[in-house]
Amino acid sequence: MYYNFKEIEKKWHRVWEKEKSFRAKAIPKKKKYYLLEMFPYPSGKIHMGHVRNYTIGDVSARFKTMQGYLVLHPMGFDAFGQPAENAAIKNKTKPDIWTRKCIKEMGNELKKMGFSYDWEREISTCDSSYYKWNQWIFLKMFKRGLAYKKASSVNWCPSCLTTLADEEVIEGGCWRCHKKVEEKDLEQWYLKITEYKEQLLEDLNQLKDWPERVLSMQTNWIGKSRGVEIYFKLKDDNTIIPVFTTRVDTIFGATYIVLAPEHTLVKEIIKGKPQEKEVLKFIDKVSKKSAVVRSSSDVKKEGIFTGSFAVNPVNNEEVPIWVADYVLMEYGSGAIMSVPTHDQRDFLFAKEHGLPMRIVIQAQGSKFKVPAEITEAYEGDGIQVNSAQFDGLTNQEAKVKIAEWMDGKGIGKIQTHWRLRDWLISRQRYWGTPIPIIYCPKCGIVPVAYEDLPVELPKDAPFTGEGGSPLGKVKEFVNTKCPECKGPARRETDTMATFFDSSWYFLRFCSPGFNEEPFDKKEVKYWMPVDQYIGGIEHAILHLLYSRFFTKFFKDLEMIDFKEPFTRLLTQGMVLKDGEVMSKSKGNIVDPDSMISQYGADALRLFVLFAAPPETELEWDSKGLEGAFKFLNRVWRIQENLKEKADTGLVRILHKTIKKVSEDFQSFKFNTAIASMMELTNAIYQYGADKQVFKSLIKMLAPITPHFSQELWQILGEKGSIFKAGWLEADPRMLIEERIIIVIQVNGKVRSKIEVSQDISEEKLKTLIMADKKLISWLKDKPIRNFILVPKKLVNIVV
Repeated sequence: MYYNFKEIEKKWHRVWEKEKSFRAKAIPKKKKYYLLEMFPYPSGKIHMGHVRNYTIGDVSARFKTMQGYLVLHPMGFDAFGQPAENAAIKNKTKPDIWTRKCIKEMGNELKKMGFSYDWEREISTCDSSYYKWNQWIFLKMFKRGLAYKKASSVNWCPSCLTTLADEEVIEGGCWRCHKKVEEKDLEQWYLKITEYKEQLLEDLNQLKDWPERVLSMQTNWIGKSRGVEIYFKLKDDNTIIPVFTTRVDTIFGATYIVLAPEHTLVKEIIKGKPQEKEVLKFIDKVSKKSAVVRSSSDVKKEGIFTGSFAVNPVNNEEVPIWVADYVLMEYGSGAIMSVPTHDQRDFLFAKEHGLPMRIVIQAQGSKFKVPAEITEAYEGDGIQVNSAQFDGLTNQEAKVKIAEWMDGKGIGKIQTHWRLRDWLISRQRYWGTPIPIIYCPKCGIVPVAYEDLPVELPKDAPFTGEGGSPLGKVKEFVNTKCPECKGPARRETDTMATFFDSSWYFLRFCSPGFNEEPFDKKEVKYWMPVDQYIGGIEHAILHLLYSRFFTKFFKDLEMIDFKEPFTRLLTQGMVLKDGEVMSKSKGNIVDPDSMISQYGADALRLFVLFAAPPETELEWDSKGLEGAFKFLNRVWRIQENLKEKADTGLVRILHKTIKKVSEDFQSFKFNTAIASMMELTNAIYQYGADKQVFKSLIKMLAPITPHFSQELWQILGEKGSIFKAGWLEADPRMLIEERIIIVIQVNGKVRSKIEVSQDISEEKLKTLIMADKKLISWLKDKPIRNFILVPKKLVNIVV
């Protein structure tokens, strides 16, 4: 019989759409399961990364449905953002036209994959019915002092007259016109996420089902550290240079300090000095490097002496002041003390530039060394030396004693520092949510009234990507009346960062048509929090952190009663081809649509799950996809030779498979679940299956290959949806292994006996026999001519 996947997949798409098979409606007291994959940016074509992410989610959603859960599995589009602007300029169209075209194309491709989405809940963040609530949330934050405006530095292209994201600055130039990019101070809008820093850190302890790697990344990004702010002073005029450190035990070993090139003091202390010109050239050079490159551990660090000195407050020692690329303004005060003997980065920098070193911590029991003898920094614990009155203390004791002493003398202050900074949401772009603020000459900054929302994007903004925000050029948009004094006023022309849109969309999915507030509290109370969230590791920090921040804000508004939005998190690996991430620029893209045309969606789903565990990278392999297709055809042909009743041995294998697949589905080990089903298929071909065993195999395959399984379910005479037929339960009695003794002969003479499961395969039995120590002398250096098996009784090896 022929497996006509093209007709079968089209058929079930029509049925599912007609019957609204995946519509989710809250039913009180019924156990719910909210499964969500990170919604995509609508680029127009799905790629293999989408296929993998959404297949993982769909299998879990269908599995939970079969287990009796009421499943919410929605889909939408993260539709605002700069890529749409760039694509619109390139294709000489408007962002809204381009985006909606892409949404339609992408939606059709997602449907081809057979994903079980409740499409009635679809949302697109570029719809005013969605971004109206972005503006509502912003106003609530503004009212509580969590949204504020301040001047900050941005990348500015003086030719295009627009701001640039860090990734748009290429070798110091604008990606579009290649002119040199400048830093410019602009008044921009921020959200005070730092108000929630303690909660954001503390509540990570609740997330027991998040990957440890993600928890660690969030912890480091929030960056709480207890230490001392040390008051170094400029030698010339006693200006204080605050330096924060968590290693105050090494302060007596600080032999120089380093300032970030952006530090406001740098240009003051080099003024009129011989080093001024070279330092300014160095600052310009560093400005062309990204923060990622500057802080990378595997990139050589560069620096320059300023010609100035500071005074170490603990010993009044003069230390040189350097400027280096690896010091950033983002953490602490943009100044660090350098202890080359106890920090490897400082050690390498000091060696490179011939800077002095002093050992102040000695490993217990080790021979004292002088700096000239050391080949690397010692960063472990030990005993204080060269540390005045603190000599002889352990460094952990010294941390406390030195901090208290410095705090008491006023030469330092015990402090807690945070790496987390407030969130800059202003964008000088068109394709985003307009910020609902009005500027009045009389009343100042005035929020738009709630009843006047949404502030809609004008359709006819001149759009070139140059010359600043397009909104500022639309007089009908800019010119307005003050809500308070009714006098002439102007609108804010910045739009919101797209991370704002994705920081609460999971709540909107609970009631996408609700018009009174961002979401219906009753629906959210039923569905939230999300039981399983799935997405790429690249979103482990910002998106997840902002979503957690918004959730805590909504709790403070008493709109929800939970603290965390996502109970369980899975971060899937990338899809590679020839060892590299698939990308258009590398020319190694594999188009899912062409694979679906050739092998069908179910074969593609099966392959991406079987090729690798979800958390690891997946190497694309066309032969693997072909193998998945062949396996489905092999299963398809089982229906031709069904028996009246299956052998007990096969039934035992079936129930072991049910147990294994159920456990593996629960823990996202889809590759091993598929391997178990392949073994069962082999056993079926060996023993012969009845209808019941075959139906059980089809049920296990159903979450992975929904069209294929539903068709076979119908062929076998079953009515209705296979996904409403319930999941399988393994019979405990069938899981008890019955053991048998196999007699092993060599050339007809008994040489050994082994105890095995009665269901053991011939291949596994051979492996066990060849490993039997009693047979080594009888088989050594003798070619095996035949291997005769009498099932469940004996094996005769002819040599």
